Amino acid sequence: MADGTNRYAALLRGVNVGATRLAMADLRRLVADLGHEEVKTYLQSGNVVFTSTATDTTKLARGIERALADELGLDVPVLVRSGAELTAVIEGSPYADRQDDPTRLLVAFLAAPPAKARVGALTVPAGENVEYTVAGREVHLHFPDGGYGRTKFTNAYLEKQLGVVATTRNWKSVCALRDLAAG
Repeated sequence: MADGTNRYAALLRGVNVGATRLAMADLRRLVADLGHEEVKTYLQSGNVVFTSTATDTTKLARGIERALADELGLDVPVLVRSGAELTAVIEGSPYADRQDDPTRLLVAFLAAPPAKARVGALTVPAGENVEYTVAGREVHLHFPDGGYGRTKFTNAYLEKQLGVVATTRNWKSVCALRDLAAG
């Protein structure tokens, strides 16, 4: 953007899917109070898109994490990606061109690139048909026989095997967040 601002998507891990409850109005207010603008949430699962003059996504994530902890008492990992990074994730999907059902495509966003040894040791649980590709700070997932609901190859499994914080979004959400973050 010409005015020195960038669009970002912040992905909160585990919000409104377990014990951690967060109203999206509170999330919007909290992000706006940090000085970010054009704040919009997507769905009820901890996705917020905003404009900022900041360029360090790690610092942006830490700022939102601190505000969640200080103001709402929530210990929630936050991962931030720029609109350009989300576009690259979508364009880099090894499975999107051969799967019409967006519930069978997901992306696990990682807090950091996992160690090569951990990536090399990652395996699909016995009896499951899952394709995956680890690419930097993302894991592209394809479930050709069904959706994400019954697999053991979950976000928690990826975190344990790769040793990094992750948060997973389905293909429809990834595309929507990219569109929102593109402006």
